[in-house]
Amino acid sequence: MPTMRSAEYDARFRAAAFAWLSTRSDDGAPMVTREELLSFCFEGERIPLIDHNRGIRRPKVLRGAVSLLTTYRPSPQAAPYEDAFGEDGLLRYKYRSTDPQQADNRAVRGSMEDRLPMIWFYGIAQSQYLAIFPVYAVAEEATGHQFVVSTDVPVESIAQAPPSVLEREYRAVQTYRRVHQPVFRARVMHAYERRCAMCRLAHPSLLDAAHIRRDKHPMGIPAVSNGMALCKIHHAAYDQDILGVRPDLKVEVRLDILHEVDGPMLRHGLQEMAGVRLEVPRSRVQRPDPSAIEERYTQFTAANR
Repeated sequence: MPTMRSAEYDARFRAAAFAWLSTRSDDGAPMVTREELLSFCFEGERIPLIDHNRGIRRPKVLRGAVSLLTTYRPSPQAAPYEDAFGEDGLLRYKYRSTDPQQADNRAVRGSMEDRLPMIWFYGIAQSQYLAIFPVYAVAEEATGHQFVVSTDVPVESIAQAPPSVLEREYRAVQTYRRVHQPVFRARVMHAYERRCAMCRLAHPSLLDAAHIRRDKHPMGIPAVSNGMALCKIHHAAYDQDILGVRPDLKVEVRLDILHEVDGPMLRHGLQEMAGVRLEVPRSRVQRPDPSAIEERYTQFTAANR
């Protein structure tokens, strides 16, 4: 039976896990498979970074939880993060069961009390995860059966008093940059097979995950059905209403751009997009939401009258 090791061993293990994840970069984002996480080895010993059927992982040799996991859900009705983002700009992670003394919940509490850094694995596709690290459990909300998780600072830096407006905004921006944005991008890139939906460009470093309903829209959820993989020029043109997408998923180009005379970038990059049909994901639930496409197209036509 494995026994709990020293605090120094615990620190070495977490540092090694972070270093390994940093090498698993996919265009700057640490992407890993379930098999890789279950096969992780440290100092000659296999110590998985996730559990087979639990969201909280605490190896017996460690002093607290090492990871949290959010399962992949393809349906836009189960949109990511809607239960995990508090008004204070910090994330929430639900207990396992509602019993605060359940072993996995005690493990997260142990990491919180000892100020131990953890990893949050977000499901991008079936058995594929994006790793966000380090994250810290900074508080517990027993009535909500959840822990408060920071992606920016450890527990000692979180004030006990209610955060100011500026603090909430700062935390929200940090969480968006470190969690929402990369998870949304990774899910969209996977669904669109890392190709621009308009021109088929297949260089991930030149692609963006574009929102159909903008992320500040009340219904601008970070779900694949509200996104498209677009190369940077087509993303910018879409956001500026130079390009629009009709309800039949064909691209429309602003009239003055169609009649403009310039160099090959204008001709091939924009004008020749007129009438091109979007290449969309194979999975129906990941294809662009028709109501979002129609709403955004209405905005495009209104802007170009």
